[in-house]
Amino acid sequence: MPGSFGHLATRFFDYLRATPLADEDKDTVMSILTAEEAQMFFDQSQKDQAHGFDAALVVLESGRSTEEILRAALLHDVGKRNAGLGVLGRVVASVLIKLGLPLTKRFKLYRDHGLVGAADLEAAGSPSLVVEFARAHHSSRPSVLSEEDWALLQSADVPSNARLARRRR
Repeated sequence: MPGSFGHLATRFFDYLRATPLADEDKDTVMSILTAEEAQMFFDQSQKDQAHGFDAALVVLESGRSTEEILRAALLHDVGKRNAGLGVLGRVVASVLIKLGLPLTKRFKLYRDHGLVGAADLEAAGSPSLVVEFARAHHSSRPSVLSEEDWALLQSADVPSNARLARRRR
């Protein structure tokens, strides 16, 4: 799951800088997601909600957004909520994962958040594109996603791109 140590440092500072969603942003999320998906989204930390929303803004700015792609951007990290880790726990988990050291149960849940989130989304009846992006967003493109949609969602998941999209809003 983790990238380079530089990427991890960027994620760390982006996590610290993230601000809670405004009420109008929460309303936007509610208008896109099903009730069960919205529950999962809002069960995330405020920082993860902000990241998902910012990823959706990148998708919107692209001019190629569809409801499914927006839902995939919003929900790709929902599996992280099951680990219940704060910023320091995430740092420790990421370093342990990067170094290939043993993990606690919660750190494994964090590492496997794509698989965990995909299972939750599948159980909620989310479309296969949404489920498969959650499952594979740290690996390779699943066949259900076109190369263009994959590239867009991957770009949306880059914190600096997402942060810029919010600033332009």
